[in-house]
Amino acid sequence: METLASFHPKVVHFAVALLLTYVLLEVLYLIFKKDFLNKSATLILFFGVLGAIASLLTGNQAYHYAEYLFDTYDVKIPLGLIDEHEEYAKITTFWFVGILIIRFFLNVKNKFKGWIQIVVLLLALAGTYFVYETGEHGGQLVYKHGVGTKIIEKGVVPESGNQQKVEEEHEH
Repeated sequence: METLASFHPKVVHFAVALLLTYVLLEVLYLIFKKDFLNKSATLILFFGVLGAIASLLTGNQAYHYAEYLFDTYDVKIPLGLIDEHEEYAKITTFWFVGILIIRFFLNVKNKFKGWIQIVVLLLALAGTYFVYETGEHGGQLVYKHGVGTKIIEKGVVPESGNQQKVEEEHEH
């Protein structure tokens, strides 16, 4: 049975794709001023934020599993790099939650125009930096250190019969 941690690599890419698509829609709305682009940007941002929250939740479980491997099997996992990845993920999520709140409120009040729209676009563009840094740190964890891969578990985690027990232990 897959645990919540195993969903992290699956959900994180949706958040990245949706948040970056949102920024593109924000740029297009500024240029073309079409209402459907404004509504699309808000909707895609909403789903991107949901994806980011899901990524945080699954990433938190993945972190606990990494700690479990580190403590139980003395697997060399760069917990400091995981901490940096987690910090960027939190910043990214809260950054885009803030943009969503601002954007939604201004749209409801029909004040999402002019210089305010440019400020929101600049905030969105700045948010892409946080998306990049989160992904960069996550990529280092996977491709440089093997975190989250079956390779890192080979030879340290007991085989099939005990696997259920291992998964149950790290869920708590």
